[in-house]
Amino acid sequence: MKKLLLLVFVACTFTQCIDNEINDTEKDIAQIRQNIKDFSSYVNTSNYEMIGASYTEDAKIFPQRGKMIAGRTNIVKYWTLPEGIKTINHKITPSEITIVDDTAYDYGHYEGTTVKSDGEESSWKGKYVIVWKRVNGNWKMYLDIWNSI
Repeated sequence: MKKLLLLVFVACTFTQCIDNEINDTEKDIAQIRQNIKDFSSYVNTSNYEMIGASYTEDAKIFPQRGKMIAGRTNIVKYWTLPEGIKTINHKITPSEITIVDDTAYDYGHYEGTTVKSDGEESSWKGKYVIVWKRVNGNWKMYLDIWNSI
């Protein structure tokens, strides 16, 4: 009887641990999804300070047809648009998000519209991969690579 009780206790404890891991993973994925939405909002409102804060201090971006850009300050310079140009629609749609300890990655598609100073609109879309790192309990972009379709 003692062995049976011990077995039931161990099984319940194991099940509880797995449930906690699933719940934590679901929370992490929800936070990354929210961070993705927030990032698009920052791009759409030209909030360069918050665009920068979305990345780790040592982040790197790999823009299409461009050199790798390292560091938050340089990344903000990249995202800062010239006078008279505005992004009015930026949207990231993840296909999959995977969490591994304090690192995560997601990939999917992006799309957007930019308006030039003369009112001409330019639409664009492509695919991306982002590697995330957990920093002080929040997920931030560490590696960000994209290219057009």
